[in-house]
Amino acid sequence: MRTLLAVLALALSLPAAAGDTDQAAAIEAMHQPNAVLIDVRTPEEVAGGAIPGAHNIGYEEIAQKIAEVAPDKDTPIVLYCRSGRRSGIAQDSLKDLGYSRVINGGGYLDLKTALHKD
Repeated sequence: MRTLLAVLALALSLPAAAGDTDQAAAIEAMHQPNAVLIDVRTPEEVAGGAIPGAHNIGYEEIAQKIAEVAPDKDTPIVLYCRSGRRSGIAQDSLKDLGYSRVINGGGYLDLKTALHKD
């Protein structure tokens, strides 16, 4: 029982992990002509660089604004942020709304680097 409590206490003390990311699937989806790329970082972060063609919609407002860029819930959507955590939150929000092809591309720099290798 003590071991269980110790493991539980440790798990609760760790920071929340980023959502599952899939760069390979993100890159594949981005090659589809109807794919939508969304940067969920803040405008200040985007000012420091963004992937060309990405729409900037903050993760906290993705549910309210997604229909403006992807009204079809079967549209392939690739999300990214700084580390993959906020894009994971946005991914969950979109899945809750019924979007079926949402991919967490992870962090901006990692995804940008992977795109240049492609």
